[in-house]
Amino acid sequence: MATPPEVPPPASTPPPSQPPPSPLPPSSGRGVRKWLYETIFEHDTRPGLHFDVALLIVIVLSIVVVMLETVQSFHAQYGDELRVTEWVLTWIFTLEYVTRLACHPKPAVYARSFFGLVDVLSIAPTFIAAIVPGAQALVVVRMLRLLRVFRVLKLAHFVRQADELTLALRASLPKIIVFMISVVILTTISGSVMYLIEGAEHGYDNIPKSVYWAIVTLTTVGYGDISPETPLGQFVSSLLMIMGYGVIAVPTGIVSAEIARSSPRERVSGQVCTGCGLEGHQSDAMFCKRCGTHLHH
Repeated sequence: MATPPEVPPPASTPPPSQPPPSPLPPSSGRGVRKWLYETIFEHDTRPGLHFDVALLIVIVLSIVVVMLETVQSFHAQYGDELRVTEWVLTWIFTLEYVTRLACHPKPAVYARSFFGLVDVLSIAPTFIAAIVPGAQALVVVRMLRLLRVFRVLKLAHFVRQADELTLALRASLPKIIVFMISVVILTTISGSVMYLIEGAEHGYDNIPKSVYWAIVTLTTVGYGDISPETPLGQFVSSLLMIMGYGVIAVPTGIVSAEIARSSPRERVSGQVCTGCGLEGHQSDAMFCKRCGTHLHH
């Protein structure tokens, strides 16, 4: 009886090839850049919160220094100290701005953002003042940087409220425009009527000046520089004063109605998009609602 041929054992599958270990440790530059980004742009972490609080203190200090420089008695006694302090604070803001650009994944996006432009405007006046005297007073634009306080006070809640108010104002804009056009027409007609009733002998020299009086009266400001003296003029003035209360109430009602129609409130986090810089996403959002960039929680 023939012996069956011997079948060779199956060849063992070689293990998948592994990449050779890198002879050098990975660079820590990327990790440092990520840590800087989370510290400077995020507020949900302890370092980020501490950085924002310290930045607000420096901003307030800079504004106080600029204000004190305008007080003649204080400037005469501490002018040199104030000038040195202002230059030190300006260099701190400059270093902060350069660091923001260096650690941001898209520096051009931040440079064109609202806070990026405010950062530049808060730095430039001090350098311009070295060439053009008096330009340093423009440093008060740094007060706009105090808007970052919304990030420190936790912040997502305030950001959400600001978003709701912005949406309500946008939805109310057409109605408010129509209302303001009506107010302009009303004041123009009222001023023209008062010009005909009172005339130049009572201070209503021309129609533009009479329209100015109508605006002052309708808004209930009442400077008193021009006032009607005839009974008919006083009657028209009384009607305009009564309508002035409606001028205040109507825009408020329009915006309030739009706020009431806003969507239900959702929990919002302080996550900042690395693509467009938008803040105020929902806590469970994985992508930016404006540009679609992945959010790194």
